[in-house]
Amino acid sequence: MPRLKLDLHVHSFYSSDGVMTPEQIVSRARVAGLDGIAITDHDTIRGGVETKRLEPAGMLVIVGAEIMTDAGEVIGLFLKEEIEERTLERVVEAIRSQGGLVVVPHPFDSLRRSALHIRDDQARLADAIEVCNSRCLLERFNTMAREYAARHSLPAVAGSDAHYPGEIGKAGILFEGGDVRKAILQNRIQVYGRRSSPLVHARTKARKFLGPVR
Repeated sequence: MPRLKLDLHVHSFYSSDGVMTPEQIVSRARVAGLDGIAITDHDTIRGGVETKRLEPAGMLVIVGAEIMTDAGEVIGLFLKEEIEERTLERVVEAIRSQGGLVVVPHPFDSLRRSALHIRDDQARLADAIEVCNSRCLLERFNTMAREYAARHSLPAVAGSDAHYPGEIGKAGILFEGGDVRKAILQNRIQVYGRRSSPLVHARTKARKFLGPVR
């Protein structure tokens, strides 16, 4: 089977700090040579649903969301419905009740107030750990995530955390075809990635003040 390349953390303009339309995301993903993307907008699956409708032949669009819980952010992948809960345990239950996967993004990034600093006794709440996030300013944050995933035998995944077109594809997973959900759960994937320029953070902060694009 062919080796497939997916970016599992992308934001559309349905995120308050995003600017990309679903059409722009699909177009850029093609340019980046991706076989799939996960749309993980803040607290909504709307961007994922809209992008899924544009899913071109040969490219997988995964509907997801990055949910802010009372303890920090978690990503749900393969979602079918909006997640209304906001406490960590209930969000995890809601994601799994849809057959979704729970991913903890940028878990040890101390520069982000939104990060879920997952404890050892909370490992059961995660189906995978994001061990490479292109927007982590310091590589040690990704290193700590890799060490946590290894310590708890959890699958390691990655994503660009793209908010702008040029970020798409900077990090993600590689696997030998088939069902990507099963590949993640069975840890039959490889992670790749590099960090984005710190300037993207400044652009995103400015976007938050300006409000979402529609």
